Amino acid sequence: MTGLRLVHAHGERITLTEPATGVEVLSYVYAPEAAWEAPKPYVHPMRTLAGDVVTDYRPNDHRWHKGLQLTASHLSGANLWGGNSYVHGEGYLELPERVGSMAHVAFDEVAVHEDRAVIAERLTWHPYSGELWADERRLIEVHDVDRESGSWALTWTSAVTNRRDEPLRFGSPTSAGRELAGYTGLFWRGPRAFRDGRIIGPESEGPGLMGEQAPWLAFSGEHDGSDGHATLVFAHAPENDHLGAGGAHPAHWFVRNEPFAGVAPSWAFYDELELAPGATLTRRYRVVVADGVWEREEIAKYLEAHPW
Repeated sequence: MTGLRLVHAHGERITLTEPATGVEVLSYVYAPEAAWEAPKPYVHPMRTLAGDVVTDYRPNDHRWHKGLQLTASHLSGANLWGGNSYVHGEGYLELPERVGSMAHVAFDEVAVHEDRAVIAERLTWHPYSGELWADERRLIEVHDVDRESGSWALTWTSAVTNRRDEPLRFGSPTSAGRELAGYTGLFWRGPRAFRDGRIIGPESEGPGLMGEQAPWLAFSGEHDGSDGHATLVFAHAPENDHLGAGGAHPAHWFVRNEPFAGVAPSWAFYDELELAPGATLTRRYRVVVADGVWEREEIAKYLEAHPW
């Protein structure tokens, strides 16, 4: 059983609450926000089952960082990430004419089932000038709520279809020339207290995992305001290594614990990803939110017990 209660404030947000404790584990916000921040739906706050917040919202260093959200930092010359745009040789520039949006269209399902809560949404992607560049079908599922282990999981699936008559080119600051800044795709911004947190992967740990490949990556941080830690485990589904019917394009991890906590399984860390007209790019990820510090063996055991 999910053991969740769902409330939908139409036009604004959907919240999921663990009823035994009254903890709001997440809020999915789809009301549009400031144009310069590349408006798009996002998840914030996300909380552990103990009630501790594990996302940040509009931090003063990057106002466009909002919890957990799907982003496209470099998309055929547009910026669907938000804020300043990276231009090789010139750095980050304020170019509002590059900043686009991902717009909510409709929900196909918002419901709690026996084993999960489901948010199924349709969206459209636009450059600053407003043309339709892509359609997206998004599925967010919250499942495996386990009070004993103090954990719950979110699976995020996005299928993006190119509606232009030319290819969509997904890139990143690194594919545009900046070292170790390959952020794009699903992005998590951790709370300020998680700065200098612990980063671990299946075989190694530390910020050196930036730009590396692995089926999962975990981030542990210590809370402000309450005693204790939390661990978030990010995993990408095995089929994510393929673009359409062929052509491997494995994800590389964007991860930092300084000057802020952030994780993204990048769509285009080193190289651009090209999506042909009419083609669909599908990516599926899982985020496990757990109380306490989980070690590598504990994470591996959890993932083995909860297969795709």
